[in-house]
Amino acid sequence: MTRVQVLVADDHGVIRNGLKKILDDTPDLEFAGEACDGKSVLEKVRERSWDMLILDLSMPGRNGLELIKLIKEARPPLPILIFSMHQEEQYAVRALRAGASGYLTKEFDGDLLLSAIRKVASGGVYVSTKVAELLASDVSRPLQAPPHTLLSNREYEVFTRLVRGISLTAIAYEFSLSIKTVSTHKSHLFEKMGVINQSDLVRYAINHGLLDQEPDNLRIQHSSTI
Repeated sequence: MTRVQVLVADDHGVIRNGLKKILDDTPDLEFAGEACDGKSVLEKVRERSWDMLILDLSMPGRNGLELIKLIKEARPPLPILIFSMHQEEQYAVRALRAGASGYLTKEFDGDLLLSAIRKVASGGVYVSTKVAELLASDVSRPLQAPPHTLLSNREYEVFTRLVRGISLTAIAYEFSLSIKTVSTHKSHLFEKMGVINQSDLVRYAINHGLLDQEPDNLRIQHSSTI
């Protein structure tokens, strides 16, 4: 039997080791490689073909949604299963739009993970019932669509960091942008969301279930926004 060659990209060694055990204990799957940051996963993707990629959405060195697009540019046929701590409401639709073939949160059981891996590796798309509902809502895009769904991917990434108190300086550093550019994104998202200050933005995030705890690599500077 030819085993599915899986590349695992996650910045936490415990997660990579856990996935390695699960994959290597499964006859039709193989843990064939690993990467711990955005740069290394791109290098791995470019150096050889893989049957599929399991990708953490929050990787050091690259914005998650941007990383999906770069991977698909380098290897268009490569199926990507996002394996994330973020709840589906926050990133699933955007990840699928960017080119991912499935989205699974890290609150999973082993059987569900294996089912998702096999479906994505075979060329299918894995979505939970909740994600399917989100996709249906996104396609219909009602006139009263939540304002955050109208943000560009970059604006949304800035939004998720602003509501956690990360400074514009830190956001600019993370995305390799100028503070002026980040300030422009902030102004645009404030306008689109109809808020006038950061407190309104935080309140909106809480009310819409968009505020959860970020992984350590995104806690860059929790200082006041300049």
